[in-house]
Amino acid sequence: MTLIGRTRARGVETLSLDSADTRNALSAALVGELADALTECAKDGDVRAVILTHSGNTFCAGADLRDPPHPDALVHVLRQIVELRKPVVARVTGHVRAGGLGLLTACDIAAASAASSFAFTEVRIGVAPAVISLPVIPRADPRALARYYLTGERFDAAEAARIGLVTAAGDDVDAVLAPILDGLRRSSPQGLAETKQLLTARVLEAFDRDAADLTALSARLFSSAQAREGMTAFLERRDPSWVM
Repeated sequence: MTLIGRTRARGVETLSLDSADTRNALSAALVGELADALTECAKDGDVRAVILTHSGNTFCAGADLRDPPHPDALVHVLRQIVELRKPVVARVTGHVRAGGLGLLTACDIAAASAASSFAFTEVRIGVAPAVISLPVIPRADPRALARYYLTGERFDAAEAARIGLVTAAGDDVDAVLAPILDGLRRSSPQGLAETKQLLTARVLEAFDRDAADLTALSARLFSSAQAREGMTAFLERRDPSWVM
């Protein structure tokens, strides 16, 4: 079964997370297929830009707790998005949780429908938003991140735009994206590549500096007793033992 759908229109390649039955959770297989698709886009001179979107009502639910990717694999695919010498645009019409926010913020531009919702839920299962912090922290408001990282609260698309996780939000996400995609199609490949490199320099500095430490932190937390309790509680649809 293919987990990444692919279509193309006027130089824009659309990659769709197509595992709706798992809420597009980041499994080892899905992350691997996405990495392969991004590699092909990088090599294809006819691709001007990439849209990253989804099937179903969830953009991405975060890590697949039954088949999680290795932290190194997640770092790799996030870095691919950031380093790709073509703009990557997220198109969101559903829910985004935990690791899904890493994918979202790795993209250069993100548009969300007003019906979308967002949450950094890692703390509620006993872990931390470690690897995804590589693109998230350089791009989002630090005071807002402190709140949403520490509480796991859900917030809406307007708030996601206010704090820098999303570029723009509206009732019709395709109407929001129309002028953006038109602008990308009118821009030269060289101009896009060099401008993107300017914009992503700070994010790539975070990857170079912190990736090894954050992958080690992620691995340690996911193997901890509290994480086992948190993940078991999540799968059993009950509160974990520490809820007061």
